[in-house]
Amino acid sequence: METHGYRVFVLCSVIRMLNAMTTANWAEKEQDAEPSSRRRNLLGACLAHLVHDGYTDQLYALLPVWQAEFGLSYAALAAVRALYSGTMGGLQVPAGELTARLNPRAVLVLATLIAAAGYLVMALPLGFPGLCAGLLVAGVGSSLQHPRASLLVTTSYGGASRGPLGIYNFAGDLGKAIFPAVVALLLPVFAWRPVVGVMAAVGVAMAAGLLVVMPVQPAMARAEKSHAGGGDGRGFGLLLAIGAFDTATRMGYLLFLPFLLHAKGGQEATVGVGLALLFAGGALGKACCGRLGQRLGVVWGVVLTEGATALFMLATLAGPLGLTLALLPCLGVVLNGTSSILYGTVPELARRGRVGRAFALFYTGVIGAGGIAPIVYGAIADHSSRTIGIVAAALTAAAIIPMVLALRPVLGRSPS
Repeated sequence: METHGYRVFVLCSVIRMLNAMTTANWAEKEQDAEPSSRRRNLLGACLAHLVHDGYTDQLYALLPVWQAEFGLSYAALAAVRALYSGTMGGLQVPAGELTARLNPRAVLVLATLIAAAGYLVMALPLGFPGLCAGLLVAGVGSSLQHPRASLLVTTSYGGASRGPLGIYNFAGDLGKAIFPAVVALLLPVFAWRPVVGVMAAVGVAMAAGLLVVMPVQPAMARAEKSHAGGGDGRGFGLLLAIGAFDTATRMGYLLFLPFLLHAKGGQEATVGVGLALLFAGGALGKACCGRLGQRLGVVWGVVLTEGATALFMLATLAGPLGLTLALLPCLGVVLNGTSSILYGTVPELARRGRVGRAFALFYTGVIGAGGIAPIVYGAIADHSSRTIGIVAAALTAAAIIPMVLALRPVLGRSPS
């Protein structure tokens, strides 16, 4: 009887030990899988951001071609571009709400395919109506990307998301540097419609890449609860206004840059090089200015970048072609670098548990400003001159300084 009891005791002990080992092994696999899932989520978000921001900014290389073919004024040209940016910005919130329950992988793949379809419509010989329709379709696709990809990064990394969000924004600037340069280099060789068709094929290939890279069901709910934002949302409205003015400055200057380079003697390839230099500097600025914001604080980091932006804009206006090209990377650092500071602050000032909606609202504001502002600057240039239009963009950058100083009480816990 004692022997039987001893055997039962040993068997139970072995079962408990195996159960403990299995549980520990499962927990270890879970811990190993979580960082891998985070990295794959970040990589997928970065790839999506690269292609969508590339799609957005390659339009600048096409603007002079469209102006010559369709006989558009500066204001009309900005209105045509606003078909894309306005659709993309205006649908941020409804797109985020509509796809909130869908898998982020499926949303980003669908967004990229729709944007590529829009460019395919543009590539078809449908005249000016076809161009406008394609811009609208591409804008619908890109409206899905920003809020879902930003929320995916935030929920994947929780309280440590400021750095990964900087990487996500850096990837977008890589797209801004690569896509316009490729388009500008192809335009002297091919007509613009085949070039646009090639870029549509790039989008389809990128959508296929997202299917491979991203996990099927990333766990997001727990991370979202652990990083639900700063609490009552105080200061978010002012942050949104600052982001809108910052984007207005950038888009206003980009409207005139191709024509500024042409006026200084640059050809189509020069325009592509100039845009690449500006966006390459912007990509560097996303990394540098993010760290600058950590050292100086959000307020003084933005004061420094916006002040430098205004000065560099005026310098590129006054100098010859060689000097302008040399200054464009420096301008890009501060022109795009401010957004790296602002985007990382969105989760901090969002209402608790509403980070996704805060990102959607923020992108609605900044993209909407990016669509409307060039029309305003274009109208100013049409009624005065291109020089006055660029000066107006520089003054917009300077106007951000008192706005961000008013944000100091809300960011009292940050270094300033």
